[in-house]
Amino acid sequence: MKVLVVGGGGREHAIVWKLAQSKHVTELFCAPGNPGIAELAWCVDISAEDIEGICGFAKAEKIDLAVIGPEVPLAMGIVDRLAEAGISAFGPNQSCARLEASKTFTKSFLARHQIPTAGYKEFTDKDTLLANVGIFGFPMVIKADGLAAGKGVVIAENHQDAVDAIEEMMGARVFGSAGDKVVVEEYLTGIEASMLCFVDHHAIVPMASAQDYKRIFDGDLGPNTGGMGTYSPSLIFNEALEERIRKEILDPTLTGFQADGLDFQGVLFIGLMISEEGPKVIEFNNRFGDPETQSILPRMENDLLEVLLAVTENRLSEITLKWSPKSAVCVVLAAPGYPGSYEKGLPISGLEQFESGNKSDENSTCQSVEVMPSEVMVFHAGTAFSQTPGSDVIVTSGGRVLGVTALGDTHEDARNKAYENLKKIHFKGLQYRKDIGLINKK
Repeated sequence: MKVLVVGGGGREHAIVWKLAQSKHVTELFCAPGNPGIAELAWCVDISAEDIEGICGFAKAEKIDLAVIGPEVPLAMGIVDRLAEAGISAFGPNQSCARLEASKTFTKSFLARHQIPTAGYKEFTDKDTLLANVGIFGFPMVIKADGLAAGKGVVIAENHQDAVDAIEEMMGARVFGSAGDKVVVEEYLTGIEASMLCFVDHHAIVPMASAQDYKRIFDGDLGPNTGGMGTYSPSLIFNEALEERIRKEILDPTLTGFQADGLDFQGVLFIGLMISEEGPKVIEFNNRFGDPETQSILPRMENDLLEVLLAVTENRLSEITLKWSPKSAVCVVLAAPGYPGSYEKGLPISGLEQFESGNKSDENSTCQSVEVMPSEVMVFHAGTAFSQTPGSDVIVTSGGRVLGVTALGDTHEDARNKAYENLKKIHFKGLQYRKDIGLINKK
């Protein structure tokens, strides 16, 4: 089959890496891809948000399946447009994509179907919101309603911090139209965890558990990021908790989708807070998590393409997901200054020690790629080739640059491997958290 992956970050690199191992994939493309993905698939210079360009390419190349990575093209309706062009796509349609594109839509869904979550109130007027600062006490959770690249959430510790955050969102509009509506939530305490689920019209099947680290600094300090690291399986999950999540969250969610006419097909990412009262939903996303995917897919023993096809054909219930008993830890290497302003074009050294595959000639396909057999993988998130003519140097091009993932027989083994191997990679001002894989009980 000919497969096109849409996107160019660490999540998409992990998806391409896993699809390249499928016995069913004959040609593998990625739009736009990145230097790491280029070792495994043919990269096409089309933006993930160029819906018409992607549809045109998919139709011309007779793509059998398009796999949509990022949330923005999903919210723009790329799955609907591909369907109109006769191309099968993995990912929710535009109607279902509102579950991530609008936090108020999701909160309303959760409340309507009595799925445990934090109390909330929505605001469209800045002055009204300012008059309600502290409505749920402090810390105060303030969320931009729309898409904000994982950064539209502020935990304000006091009144002044809350006022500053509101002025930025609704006054200075640092998140653009995403801040036209703001959701204020009750602050939940406990341990955060992530659960990614495959979903079709009839079934919801959770993947292996994972834990993400959102704040930029050790100890969960500093501003939110798109994610600074992750590990799988989560150290806090057990059979009793998983059963409770199934009964209180997963089953009511699927029933809610069916009742509301939401024909969801794809991945539902559920951000959870494991509180003293039990599991509660923090957020829904509509796609593979980033960087959770970089720790989950290396543990998957299924042929990923077979699972994706089962979802698009509404036969997910026929699939039994299989997971390696090994643990995985992924540590993100970020550019200096991230998540604020950061420099691009910094040369990266040491990557040659982690090559994930090599296309042998112009006519080769992903079947010719020997996917890296080692238990250490480096997934490219924000990288590019240097613009210097004749240069094959890879440079930084984003805030989150690379994700170093390691598998180990134990959690500690995986964690040690990840931290030992990231020391082989260098670029100016490189920053990373030192506590990925440790439980924060704050």
